Amino acid sequence: MSGRGAYYKAKYGGGRGRGRGRSDEGAADYIGGQSQTDNAGGWEERSGSYQGNASGSVADLMQTLQRIDGKGYGAYKDIVGRWEFPEFTLLVDHAQADPFAGPSRCRVQVKQALARFPPELFSTRIRNIALCDYLTRNFSAVVSDAGADIRKQSGGGWGAAKGGEMAIDVPGQKVLERTSILINPQNVEARFTVALPAQGRTVLGQWAAQVLTQQLPKFVREALFMDRQDEAGLRRHVETVEDTETLRQGLARGGFVAFVGDGSILPRKSGDSEEPMDAREAIPFKSPPSLAMKFTLPNRGPITGMAIKKGVTLIVGGGFHGKSTLLEAIEAGVYNHIPGDGRELVATDPTAVKVRAEDGRHVEGVDISPFISNLPFGRDTTCFRTPDASGSTSQATNIIEALEVGAKTLLVDEDTCATNFMIRDARMQALVAKEKEPITPFIAKIRPMVTQHDTSVILVMGGSGDYFDVADTVVMMESFAPRDVTSEAKAIAADFGGAPGVPPENGNAPFGRLVSRFPVDIYPLSGGGHRDIKIVARTKNVISFGDQEIDLAAVEQLAEKSQTRAVADAIALFRRLPVDGRQSIQQLLASFEREVHSKGLDVLAPHMHLGTYARPRVFEIAAALNRLRTIKVQQHR
Repeated sequence: MSGRGAYYKAKYGGGRGRGRGRSDEGAADYIGGQSQTDNAGGWEERSGSYQGNASGSVADLMQTLQRIDGKGYGAYKDIVGRWEFPEFTLLVDHAQADPFAGPSRCRVQVKQALARFPPELFSTRIRNIALCDYLTRNFSAVVSDAGADIRKQSGGGWGAAKGGEMAIDVPGQKVLERTSILINPQNVEARFTVALPAQGRTVLGQWAAQVLTQQLPKFVREALFMDRQDEAGLRRHVETVEDTETLRQGLARGGFVAFVGDGSILPRKSGDSEEPMDAREAIPFKSPPSLAMKFTLPNRGPITGMAIKKGVTLIVGGGFHGKSTLLEAIEAGVYNHIPGDGRELVATDPTAVKVRAEDGRHVEGVDISPFISNLPFGRDTTCFRTPDASGSTSQATNIIEALEVGAKTLLVDEDTCATNFMIRDARMQALVAKEKEPITPFIAKIRPMVTQHDTSVILVMGGSGDYFDVADTVVMMESFAPRDVTSEAKAIAADFGGAPGVPPENGNAPFGRLVSRFPVDIYPLSGGGHRDIKIVARTKNVISFGDQEIDLAAVEQLAEKSQTRAVADAIALFRRLPVDGRQSIQQLLASFEREVHSKGLDVLAPHMHLGTYARPRVFEIAAALNRLRTIKVQQHR
């Protein structure tokens, strides 16, 4: 045995080893195994916070900090509790045990009688999310403008005085449901962290008092009171998000899967930036007349743009003309965007999933037989397992897994696909007999998938005109301008005859079954049982799960690390539930979605009041679960 397959089997096959690495802000750092609880079912509650009993006024807090000044760092535990300020309440939920540990977690609560945010700004779920997002950005900007988000340090070395920085979860261009700020008719609550200052491991109480009793009240007043807001900007933020959400919800009723508004700025500033290209350099999007649709939004009013119908849509054109840019905007259209992003009027079916090839990924019990069968040596593809998938088997897996959890639109870019999975031309079919080729290419399955599973596909294709035969709509990008070339493409297809390997009217050919999978264990030990493990979102694309890492680099619709934290803790929560083969992955995720919808993201860590979560979609949670190398599943047919 050799190669990556042998490496991963040797490393992960027995599920051995301990957790590693320092902790992150997520609640998963506190998770243990099922053996730690008597609760055998349901969504468990758990707490990782120090349960302090301190309380009093701001003067009492100052007195406490003066009293512990110069003591060992652990004395900061004395301020964990509730402190009443004239205009708000400060709650110190967790004091870090060490100046080099993760920062201390705090909250402030302002009564609506003082904050005075108009009820209409948070009267619906989507308006509430948008308002909380705006206030998170505002709080972050106020702290940053004061330079309070930068660690202060006198001199160098271990014994230097350091700390004092304050931080709140900083959003990107997308507007997501978050835990950084919560608002209801009674209160506005902001959740943030403070690095409590120290010299070596000695409390600097006077400095801490300056941060918590002098700086913090100014930030709260500027960031969390309506009379200090740019009211026009705040309302525009809320209304922009509401308009995009309304647009997205209206797509299915019109038989569409995506919409790109006229005037949108789709290109980004650079390849590693979410920010839009300068409007003076970018070409605003303009729909071809034949694909133009008009929608009326509740705040903006009438808009026009390109509406993409259900079915198969090809995006074609020469290199560097904007094909992938358009698809990237569409894949980001499952989320709402801030005003000025350029993509505010791009809306996509919320179940749309970008799929690609992913060499080396782990696959567990997936029926990929609709695409791949008759592997050498009789290897089973109806319940396919491998620690080291090829390009074709990984792409087949990614498609089936997306369909398994409810994706109704697939987004595909040929640049990230396995060529032999996408197409087999006439010459190759003449040389390699069909019975010798295990792969049924995507082109032969795309119409059956549409007709039998009501799944649409938006596909960037620059290298094969064979897809003209199976497309409903063909859009050509020329210098970032779209043109409807469906008629021309169909005429060319007719002139060349049918695409090889794609029988006429192949939508009637069977796609194959979609088989549900049921987890029977998530992180087993050799010999059975469970144990404590550490689960940490290290970056947006990497989760450390005990002694292994979940690589999410190919899960392109994860928008930010705060979502990855939530994904990590969702998997940690699943591990504490009875995973006994009775609930499918889809049922497990549906149950989780209901909990989050009714109780918010705090279900991931009740009583801990974490402000570092952003809500992921079930598709990204499923992607992480499926890439966990120790998950075990069984199929129910």
